[in-house]
Amino acid sequence: MVEQLLINNDDYYVPDANQLITEDDTPVDNFASAKQQRLLVGSLYSSIQQQTFLAEANVGVYYTDLQPPIVPDVFLSLDVQLPQNWWEKQNRCYMVWRFGKPPEVVIEIVSNKEGDELGKKQKIYEQMRASYYIVYDPNQQLGEQVIRVYELRGMRYFETSETWLEQVGLGVTLWQGEFEGRQDVWLRWCYQDENVLPTGDERAQQAEQRAQLLAERLRAMGVDPDTL
Repeated sequence: MVEQLLINNDDYYVPDANQLITEDDTPVDNFASAKQQRLLVGSLYSSIQQQTFLAEANVGVYYTDLQPPIVPDVFLSLDVQLPQNWWEKQNRCYMVWRFGKPPEVVIEIVSNKEGDELGKKQKIYEQMRASYYIVYDPNQQLGEQVIRVYELRGMRYFETSETWLEQVGLGVTLWQGEFEGRQDVWLRWCYQDENVLPTGDERAQQAEQRAQLLAERLRAMGVDPDTL
């Protein structure tokens, strides 16, 4: 059976993507999780300009051809990019053997007690060798901790109280505010000074505020900014 899934490539074998399920069109999320995923992914793309990376939500990650893919709520992989033809079968999901490495960060958002985020999923991400595994439990379904961070040390995950992810140069933090018209507490990426990575809308608002401040200063100096 394994031989049917493999094709010869010189001195080694790689799985045949045509035999793998890259998507099944099954809806799996709720409103809160979907918004949280968009916030985490979108803020990365609006804020990080100088580094190549791939971040996505609800996209399958194949870590071995012998098992079905695992589908993180969010993942971040540094120094990789989407192939040009993303509609080809082998390019539709994250296959570790094609990208040459696992994602550095995988995040699971807990919405019930059925996901086994601290059991089977943790073991899979550990086997996949993702550098960091983050469990965000906003409703405290799994205990008192809202954020759990696991760091890969050697072959095993160790829980850490450190929310700064040194190997990726980013941190995570809880932030209270409005996103897409919803006021709530959100999980956000942050810099080392704990300032959050802004979304595109937040960047636009900041630019508008700076422009308004400049206009007020010019008017105070007797200059009409509309004539400049």
